[in-house]
Parts: sequence; C-alpha cells; structure tokens
Amino acid sequence: MSASRQSRQQARRLGYEGVAVAVPVTIPYARYSIETAHWWLGRALHELLTRTGLERTDIDGFSVASFTLHPDSAIGLTQHFGLSPRWLDHVALGGASAVVALRRAARAVQAGDAEVVACLAGDTNHVDSHRQTLERFSRFAQDAVYPYGAGGANASFALITKNYMNRYGATREDFGKLCVDQRTNALAVPHALMKKPLTLDAYMAARPISDPVHLFDCVMPCAGAEAFLVMREETAATLGVPFARLLSTIERHNGFPDDPIQIRGGWAADIDDFWAMADVKPDAVDFMETYDDYPVISMMQFEDLGFCAKGEGPEFVRSHSFTTGGSFPHNTSGGQLSVGQAGAAGGHLGMVEAIRQLTDNHLGNPVAGAEIGLVSGFGMINYDRGLASGAALLARAA
Repeated sequence: MSASRQSRQQARRLGYEGVAVAVPVTIPYARYSIETAHWWLGRALHELLTRTGLERTDIDGFSVASFTLHPDSAIGLTQHFGLSPRWLDHVALGGASAVVALRRAARAVQAGDAEVVACLAGDTNHVDSHRQTLERFSRFAQDAVYPYGAGGANASFALITKNYMNRYGATREDFGKLCVDQRTNALAVPHALMKKPLTLDAYMAARPISDPVHLFDCVMPCAGAEAFLVMREETAATLGVPFARLLSTIERHNGFPDDPIQIRGGWAADIDDFWAMADVKPDAVDFMETYDDYPVISMMQFEDLGFCAKGEGPEFVRSHSFTTGGSFPHNTSGGQLSVGQAGAAGGHLGMVEAIRQLTDNHLGNPVAGAEIGLVSGFGMINYDRGLASGAALLARAA
C-alpha cells in the first residue's frame, strides 16, 4: 500500500466518542487448578453481573479469549452460561486479545450492534496444561520446536533478547530494574502470586533458563480470569458504574516481516495514527501497562509507542523508576512477571488494571492523579517474533 493511500485510510477512521470501558474484574489466580477454563470464565461473568445488577439477558455482546477452552469456543459458552447475544467474538490472539476485543466491542456499541459487551479472558492450569498448550500452540511449535525440547517461548525470546542486547547495548541489569520495580508494585496486590520482594542481586543471581533469559525474566503459568464491560457512556451512567473513556487504539499483525529477528513490533507502523486520534502526545500519559511476557518486550514497547527512540530503551529504563510512585509508573499491578500469566488472561491483565487506575477501583497502589493510561498488547510468538500487537489509550471520565 502506498503511503498516500495509507494516510487517506487513517484519516477516515472514526473516533471512539461515547464509548465507556468499565467494571474491571479479576478472579484471583491459582498456580494450578483442577477446574476447567469454563469455570474460571463463568466466575468472571458472574462477577460482572453481580457488580452491575445486570441480568444475563442484558449481555447482548460477548467476547472471549482462552487457550484451554478447547474443544469449545465463545459460541459454546453462550449455552453453558445461558446467554443469547446478538454480537459474538472469539479473540484467539494471546497477549493482544484485550486490545483487539476492546476495539471490536467499541465499534459494535457505537454502531448499535450491541449495548453491553462482556469481554472475558481466562484459562485453567492443570499440572499438564502448559505442556499441552505448547505442544499444539502452532504448526511451527508442532513441527520445528517442540520435538527438539524447545517448546514454548523461552528459546525464542532468548534469541530476541540477545539480538536486542547486542544491537542496542541493553544489559541484564536494565531488564532486572523493570522486574524489580514490577515486583514492588505486585506486593500491594493481594492476588499476585509472587509474594516476596525481589532485589537486583537476586535477579542477577537467578538460574539461567535459556541464555540470556534467566528465571525472573519468565512468567509463571497459572489459572485465572480477567474481564471488563464495554458500553455507551449513557448506559454506564444509568447503571451507576464508573468508567474510562477510550481515546485511541491501534492493531497490527505480522508487523515488519522483513526484519530478520524482531527488534520492533507492529506498534511502530501505526504510532502516528495512534497519537493523532487521541490528540495527545506521549508526555500526557500518566502510566503504562505493557504486555510483559519478557522484559525485552516491555522495552520495545517504550520505544515503539513513542516514549523514546528505537535503541534508546536501555537509557530510558536507566533514567526512570517504574513503581506506582515512580517517574514512569509501569505495570502497576506487577504485570505478568510478578502476578502470573493466566494464559490468555495475561493479555487482559494490563487492560483491567488500567480501568482500575482510572476509575479508582484499586487492588494495589494508585498512581496519584492518573488521568491517562496506555495499554499495550503483544502475542502469538513464532520462532523469531511475536505476530500480534495492539495498543489502547484510556482516559478518566470527566
């Protein structure tokens, strides 16, 4: 597509005026669970209904993200849960699922295709769930990785991390700073699985997993669920629920496929459109929730979403603090690296936390005076890159 054609397409994008994002729900995580994904998702839906006074018949839009729901999908859950929605979506995009679900739900609400959309994400974690998910994650995983004992993302992110370190001078201490500050944030969150403070010395001394990735660079698989509602502002006001406004979103898949190894995500392709739609600049953002399956990806998101130039991520980390009271509050719930990764719910963790910060519905420490928060999603890793990316900018309602 030519640059002029792309510019015309972006200029025709409608804003998200009138859309409310509300009712952040977390079902507390468990390291292992004998329950099904259906059980975790059902608990999240029940909590949405309980907190709003809505009936199941009031949910006319339904969006689901899950890795362990097989052989069911969102359509099967409509019968399990007694729903009859007129708008349905199954978002199988891992860490980008929350942003994509929000984008689609917002347009459905604006168009009148649905009035109240429940966006759910959740997974179980049996003793063998993680291995089974890795085994059938993708054709690439089945044919080229898992048979050689390198199933999962550790080896792939070791490649991405080492390449980034070699190219831009990032050190393990830089990644460790992010992990340590996120752990500090997580200590205030009751359901975070990581309960002990993390020091930089402990981070550096942790056992290697796949060089240069060490233990505290990796998320802990677990079971859990996250959820939120999308509706019009008038509907939220009628229900009496606090809400955040949606300023802007972007979504891009298989961004920059010609890069030999991923050094940037799809965010960089649409960054101008992202900030232009919101009519704000990066310095207006009060906190940021990145998808943090590994710290190198958080560093890429700082760059690709405009907080520093490409390659300046290490210096950005060195010059900021990332706790809720720091100079750049980041992953204010602790992120997946300290809360845990409940499968596809990991992609919703940052979105739910951002809604909490902007509606004063805190589980952990608030960011003082927070008015605007950025949520970034990333996922669906193949050998040398993650294929899915997205971002959303949320604001406190006036």
